Amino acid sequence: MITLAIPYPVIDPVLIEIGPFAIRWYALAYIAGIIGGWRYLRWLIRRPGWQITAEALDDLLLWVTLGIVLGGRLGYVLFYRPAYYLQNPFEALAVWHGGMSFHGGMLGVILAIVLFAIVRRLPMLELGDLVACAAPIGLFLGRLANFVNGELYGRVSDVPWAMVFPNGGPEPRHPSQLYEAMLEGLVLFAVLSWFATRPREPGQAGRLGGIFLVGYGLARTFAELFRQPDAHLGFLIGGLTMGQLLSLPMVLFGLWLIVRSTRGPLGARARDLG
Repeated sequence: MITLAIPYPVIDPVLIEIGPFAIRWYALAYIAGIIGGWRYLRWLIRRPGWQITAEALDDLLLWVTLGIVLGGRLGYVLFYRPAYYLQNPFEALAVWHGGMSFHGGMLGVILAIVLFAIVRRLPMLELGDLVACAAPIGLFLGRLANFVNGELYGRVSDVPWAMVFPNGGPEPRHPSQLYEAMLEGLVLFAVLSWFATRPREPGQAGRLGGIFLVGYGLARTFAELFRQPDAHLGFLIGGLTMGQLLSLPMVLFGLWLIVRSTRGPLGARARDLG
């Protein structure tokens, strides 16, 4: 039986290389996602109901960037390859070799938001809502960069759009990076944009952050059904992947935030935090 597959569009992961200096599509995805998200939020806070100023948003940019990079790398080290980096601790600093965790980056960003809100005496949940609205932009670009790198590919499949990835063996696989780009990026951005552009009423702080956490957690859990698990981890408890296990607390916390922002005494307490 002959299995048809779409040819993988091989793209050099390095855009420009001059001697030891190289600019990679993956790095550009991070930069474009951060800058694009920042510009989108500058537009969003012009709408009525937001308390965050453009100046505060500009200052938050550096904090969030550090949270993404440091949290993403530390999360990969701790969640995905702790034994390896325990034996090779200096390799944990070699970010140019790849290895970033979204869940680690998310925790880094949350910590950055909390610290920034305390230092600047700004509403913490509203800052979280704003960053949540911009996050799908970076996720979309990051997943496209994963596709360009030929990494994080899907499981073996005979669907008509399956592809043979350079590092994935001879069998065609799901282009799961594109599934994630669509769900975690385009779909989640559209949902959050719809809610973010509605009239913002008192007591809603935390709702957008909750929608993001639930939306991403569900999208990632679904996409993991098609994505090849990390070779050094495989399937874990109950046949779940690491991505699914890390997404579960996201969904639960996101639901809690949504409830806090919409119902009775819980909503009142959210207003105090926001």
